[in-house]
Amino acid sequence: MADDVIIHPTATVDPRAAIGSGSRIWINVQIRENAKIGSGCILSKDVYIDHAVTIGNACKIQNSVSIYNGVTIGDEVFVGPNACFTNDKVPRANNPDWSVTPTHVQSGASIGANATIVCGITIGEFAMVAAGSVVTKDVEPYSLVMGNPARHVGYVDKAGNRVEKP
Repeated sequence: MADDVIIHPTATVDPRAAIGSGSRIWINVQIRENAKIGSGCILSKDVYIDHAVTIGNACKIQNSVSIYNGVTIGDEVFVGPNACFTNDKVPRANNPDWSVTPTHVQSGASIGANATIVCGITIGEFAMVAAGSVVTKDVEPYSLVMGNPARHVGYVDKAGNRVEKP
């Protein structure tokens, strides 16, 4: 771990986790074994990062976000407060055949507050998921989706402004 990483005293970071230079880990964050956090990331209050999760560089993960095993997040991704990722397509309390269903969030994407990302999908680069949406299908790059289930309603540019076409 780089010397310039800031870890709040209330955070729990497994020694087997890798955290990149300049990242800041705030109050009550938990980062489990073999997780990889890139450089220049901000993990805000009460974030949970499960084992073997990968988060790219310069990401901002807001308060109370849960990111479970099987999720891979690219560079410069924003995840709003209370967003939640899943990793089990058919959840049962007792399933001996259970396996992780992977999810990918590509670089530059933004996920709004309280969004739920159902596993097994890809959110394309610079896509934007509106607050409160439930994403059940792949999201195209530069696409704006919203609702439950989330549906394509338009396009955004790299800055997140609504545009006719990317």
